[in-house]
Amino acid sequence: MADIRKTNPISLFLMFSIVLIFTVLAIYPIFWLLIQSFKTTQEYMTTSKLSFPQHWFFLNYTISWRIGRFGMLILNSIFYTSITVFSVIMLSFMAGFAFAKIQSKLTPILHGSFIIGILLTLQSIMVPLFLMINAVGLYNTRLGVLIPYIGIGLPMGVYLSTEYIKSIPDSLIESARLDGAKYLVVFKSIIMPMAAPVAATVAILGVTGTWNEFMLINILVSRSHLRTLPVGIAMFAGTFSTNYGQQFSSMVIGMSPMIIFYFIFRKQITKGVTAGAIKG
Repeated sequence: MADIRKTNPISLFLMFSIVLIFTVLAIYPIFWLLIQSFKTTQEYMTTSKLSFPQHWFFLNYTISWRIGRFGMLILNSIFYTSITVFSVIMLSFMAGFAFAKIQSKLTPILHGSFIIGILLTLQSIMVPLFLMINAVGLYNTRLGVLIPYIGIGLPMGVYLSTEYIKSIPDSLIESARLDGAKYLVVFKSIIMPMAAPVAATVAILGVTGTWNEFMLINILVSRSHLRTLPVGIAMFAGTFSTNYGQQFSSMVIGMSPMIIFYFIFRKQITKGVTAGAIKG
């Protein structure tokens, strides 16, 4: 890696200027949303959209939390996200282990049937998925939400895990097998510990994708106690009237868990994405 101190000053200035511009472009919308969430609708409509609140209206958060029932919605989002991410990681790595290290004539066909799922868009499968869930009696159930979530996460998970596990030396697995270890023991003791970096990548994709998912949960459930945070936030936007203060505060509440998640696991996220990019 080149020493940054030897870089041309003009190039260094341009590089940091570009980074600064993109940083401002990324942070400013969040800052703007936070400021506007403390305004009443009347103040938002009558004052500059770039100005600070004249009177900080903290009740927007209290009202939004109560009306939106965000406590219940956050628990639902945590439930769906945690079950989905855990299931996708375990099933993806089990399948990836089989595809990468257990040779069979059916391996290319089965592997290809998983990978083709990456090419499918959510919009293209929403209607048939809804009809299937309704036909088997899982509409308005948590299981009816979890099965599609897990299924949608598996193609990318299988692809990343298979490509990573291929890089693990066969000699390690053969040695364990010669010592009498079964495949389940090999998977638990060798594959999963060595594949932890790409597991972090799969987890990151799963957490962000499931937590922010809106379209599927909106059509698969109609009962309020089964909905998630994104659906609750959307309820604050009406066709003919909108309380902007409450809507903005609800959006702040919705994005706060993801921001907290990033700050807690930022090192793991960086390592996981890097490892996934290199091996995947």
